[in-house]
Amino acid sequence: MTTVAPPTSAPASCAPRCAAPAAGVAVLTAATPTGPAGVTITSFTSVSAEPALVSFALADSSSTWARVKDCRRFGVQLLGAAQRDVAERFAAVGVDRFAPPTRWHTGPHGVPLLDDCAAWLICAHHHQLRLGDHHLVVCSVERVRTGPAGDSLVHLYGGLHAAGGTAPTPKGPHGPESSER
Repeated sequence: MTTVAPPTSAPASCAPRCAAPAAGVAVLTAATPTGPAGVTITSFTSVSAEPALVSFALADSSSTWARVKDCRRFGVQLLGAAQRDVAERFAAVGVDRFAPPTRWHTGPHGVPLLDDCAAWLICAHHHQLRLGDHHLVVCSVERVRTGPAGDSLVHLYGGLHAAGGTAPTPKGPHGPESSER
């Protein structure tokens, strides 16, 4: 029989420890009846390659969640290192995030898309699950556009940082790591 040791720290101490790993920084956008909505997220992740599914999580307490929870389509903008100001603007409370100097345009399905991002995705709502004080939203990827090559923006130890490096060689029939299955 295996015995599990009791936890050595309170659950509240989990948050700072969970924030330690680097996380990519993205901006989630959606068209709502009251206008465009958007928020900086670090919870964006790939869920499945086939079909192409991604996810993000927003807190119950997020004012953006209240605006986007019924939306069927979302934009996910992956930010480059030079877009720290965009990440900070979309994380700020009580500001018009889409006012100048934010540069954006209306994309497919009316989804607001930020200009000059490392990449953006148009996603359709696929599944939603309430977990604790957050909502996990899984989306199917409908469109992808990549922007200029460059360093990524990551959240690490409570701050925003550039993450550079050489992009890996793609897997598959055109890269040296390809394998037949």
